[in-house]
Amino acid sequence: MNDALIIRRVTLDDAAAVARVMGDPGIYPGLMQIPYTSVELWRERLAKPLQPPELMLLAERAGEVLGTCGLHPVHPSVRRRHAMILGISVLPQAQRQGVGSALMQALCDYADRWAHVLRLELNVYCDNAPAIALYRKHGFEIEGTHRAYALRDGAYVDSHSMARLHPNPPQLPAR
Repeated sequence: MNDALIIRRVTLDDAAAVARVMGDPGIYPGLMQIPYTSVELWRERLAKPLQPPELMLLAERAGEVLGTCGLHPVHPSVRRRHAMILGISVLPQAQRQGVGSALMQALCDYADRWAHVLRLELNVYCDNAPAIALYRKHGFEIEGTHRAYALRDGAYVDSHSMARLHPNPPQLPAR
């Protein structure tokens, strides 16, 4: 049995696995999405072609999907083309085992080396210390706090805006 962690692009065939991850009761309270999303909803979302530089990845081990992540445009405006929103989710039983870090590394590498992304942005609930630590490990900084940002389990909660700038943006070659 191969226990290697595999990071790969999400496909339409992964709709059920993505729905399982995103619908896990240990995951959705930490997301900005609603609970109980269906396989059909994820099949619809995954059937829509991503527009480069958008990317959705998953992490799997021994055929089991353990987490997902994605980069999506912040805004269609040409003036915000350099920025992407990052989202990530890792099953509770796979947390603190390097899965989130591997997904973050893959997205940051893609953004830095291939996608011409200067700025990665995300929102995280202020009480999600493990996620904040993961994001900081990958170069994200808290830029601000939003009061009563989202409704979670019947209560309004605050969130941090975090961002990471490309650590070494591409430069023109010297003449």
